[in-house]
Amino acid sequence: MDPQRSLPVVVIVGRPNVGKSTLFNAIIRDRRSIVGDEPGITRDRIRGKAHHHGRKFEIIDTGGIIPNDEDLIPTEIFKQAKVALEEAAHIIFLIDGRTEITAADRELAVLLRKLGKPVTLAVNKIDAAARESLVHEFYALGIADVLPVSAEHRIGIEELLDHVTASFPEAEESAASVGPPRIKVAIIGRPNVGKSTLLNALVGEERAIVSPVAGTTRDAVDESVDHDGVQYTFVDTAGIRRKGKTRLMAEKLSVVMARRHIRMANVVLFLMDASEGFVALDATIAGYAVEDGRPVIICVNKWDITSETNRKTFLQAVRDNLKFLEFAPVLFLSAKTKSGVPQIFRHVKDAYDAASHRVSTGELNRFVESLNMDTDLKLKYITQASVRPPTFVLFTGSRGGLHFSTERFLINRLRKEFGFAATPIVLKTKSPRRK
Repeated sequence: MDPQRSLPVVVIVGRPNVGKSTLFNAIIRDRRSIVGDEPGITRDRIRGKAHHHGRKFEIIDTGGIIPNDEDLIPTEIFKQAKVALEEAAHIIFLIDGRTEITAADRELAVLLRKLGKPVTLAVNKIDAAARESLVHEFYALGIADVLPVSAEHRIGIEELLDHVTASFPEAEESAASVGPPRIKVAIIGRPNVGKSTLLNALVGEERAIVSPVAGTTRDAVDESVDHDGVQYTFVDTAGIRRKGKTRLMAEKLSVVMARRHIRMANVVLFLMDASEGFVALDATIAGYAVEDGRPVIICVNKWDITSETNRKTFLQAVRDNLKFLEFAPVLFLSAKTKSGVPQIFRHVKDAYDAASHRVSTGELNRFVESLNMDTDLKLKYITQASVRPPTFVLFTGSRGGLHFSTERFLINRLRKEFGFAATPIVLKTKSPRRK
C-alpha cells in the first residue's frame, strides 16, 4: 500500500477565486499552488503533505468551476473533485467572506452534506476582527462548523487545523519529533519604551540593537527561547507612532508590519514606560491588540527609575485609562536590570492556555442554567464557535443585539467560571429569522 494513501486526506473545495490555492499553500507552508486573481487558475487536483501538532495528513487543492464552461452549477466542481472527495477524511468548504452567498454555494453545500463526511465551512478573507460579523450569515448554508480565516495573512489557520485534525491519529514519533509547544509573542509599544531591551532580557543575549534614539528598530526582530518545556518566540516590533508623526515611508511600513505581527502573535506584551506615565498613544496601541482579539499582558517597564513608588496608585491610573484592558494582568519590571522579567513566561503561558481553552456545549448549557439574569434577553443556549480569542454564539429567543451591560455581565461570568484570563472574549448573538 502506498504510504501516502494511508494518511488521512483533507480536501479543499469551493468556487473559483475564493482562495483555495492560498489556503493550500498556507497549510503546507510552501508555495505549491499558483495563486492569482484570475478565476479558475487551478484546474487539476494538487496534492501535498502537511502536519499539525504531531498529526500528519494529505491535503488536496481541487479546481473550481471554469468560467468558460457552459454549465456553471457546482456539480462541475463536484465532478472534478469527486475522486478526492471519495477518499476524504475531512472536507474544507472554502467561501469568500466578503461576498454574498450565491446559488452555487448553496448547491455545493447540499452536495457536500449528502456525502455524510465531516465538513468545515471556512469563511475566507476575514482579516480583521471587525469583519468577523460577516461570518454569521454563512450558518444559513446548514453546515454546523463555521470558522473565519484569512488564508493570505494566515489568520485562523491554527484554529482551523485544530478542528480539522482533531480526530486524526498522532504520528508514532510524536513526543520526540513534535517538540515543545510554541507560543509566538509580539512586544509592542511606543518608541523607546524598552522593547529591544526587554527582548534581550528575555532571551539572555544582545539580539536586538538597543539605543536611546527613538525608532531604532525598523524591522521586526525575533528570537526563540525554551523555558520549562515551552518554546517562546518573541518578536520585537517597531515602535508605533501617531500617524501625523510618521513621515518616512520606512517608518510607515514598519507600523504596518508591527500591526501584522500583532495579528500573527498568540500573545501580546504591551510595554509602557513608568518614567513617563500614561500617554494617550498607549491607549491607541493597546487597542490594536484588542481589535485583533489577542491576549494582552501589560508590562510597566523602567519601574526602577520612576519617581512613582506606589504601585497601587500607578495601577489605578492604568486601569482608569485602559478600561478596555481590564482583563489584562499588569506586571511591574525593569528590562535593564531584568527585575520582574522571569514572571513574564508564566503569564504568557497562562494567557495562551486561556485563549486556547474550549468549553464543551454541555458545560455551557449548565452555565446558562446557573445564570440569574434580570433582563429581557431570552437566552436559549450557548456554543463556543472558536478559540484565540474564545468566541461564543448566543442563541436567543428575542431579536436585537445585546445591551452593553448584559454583554459585560456575561463576559465577566464566562471569565470567572472558565478561567479566561488575559484574553478578550467575543460574544455573537443568533436570533430567530423572520418568517
